[in-house]
Amino acid sequence: MSYSLPIETDRLTLRRYVENDYDDLLKLQSNPDVTRFLLYDVRTPEQVKEALTGRLADVPMDTDGQALTVAVVLRDTGQHLGEVTLFMNNVEQRTGELGYVFHPESHGHGYAAEASVELLRLGFEELGLHRIIARLDYRNTGSVRLLERLGLRQEAHFVQNEFLKGEWTDELVFAMLSSEWDKRS
Repeated sequence: MSYSLPIETDRLTLRRYVENDYDDLLKLQSNPDVTRFLLYDVRTPEQVKEALTGRLADVPMDTDGQALTVAVVLRDTGQHLGEVTLFMNNVEQRTGELGYVFHPESHGHGYAAEASVELLRLGFEELGLHRIIARLDYRNTGSVRLLERLGLRQEAHFVQNEFLKGEWTDELVFAMLSSEWDKRS
């Protein structure tokens, strides 16, 4: 399995992280508005350094549990908008998972959708995945709308299944099959 980076869209470049992205990643991961619905809490500079090291590594996406996280930057200015991740959940079953995290000031411009479509394409067309899911906190209505716009369908609503940041939360699971992706384009 192979994939090619960077990916260029009309407005964005999806590229590997580089050491110089530390300040942008720190700004993203240390913002409580950003981490509100994520599995991790606000991160310290040391935790962000560790996260960046993981993002710098070459990921072949040929083993269960691997994750490809790419920086999403504006083509015109190089401004860091956020990141999108494709997780390899199960190589044999050809299943993956989509994730995304964006700076609050970049919300509402369609950047997350533009970048996420490219990761879906990479997953289905380049890595040959059969199924890609997305899991999220049900209160994250912006993320729900994004997944619906991308053409994923809600498959599950798990009630109070995660104890997250001191409270029980519901989790939604959205999914798309490669056959649905093919019909979409």
